[in-house]
Amino acid sequence: MGTRPPQPSPVISASEIGQFTYCANSWYLRRQGHEPDSPLLDVGTDRHHALGDSLEAIQRRETHASRALAVGLLILLLALLALVLGMIL
Repeated sequence: MGTRPPQPSPVISASEIGQFTYCANSWYLRRQGHEPDSPLLDVGTDRHHALGDSLEAIQRRETHASRALAVGLLILLLALLALVLGMIL
């Protein structure tokens, strides 16, 4: 006997609804076990990873900037505290 194609799940996920809305034919073919095959998919995947790397770099820089700001504010607060205590003593 030959192999049978995978049977689609009776449950439809939320992401499948989005896929169906974008392209019903693509959704149907995936449900029947046919995965898309195109060189443009590799280009899109590479671009997605590059953008993800850029976003991670931006998030790291923002984290460093936030920490530097917090340290600066702490130093300012300590300087003001020292000034006030110097006036009192």
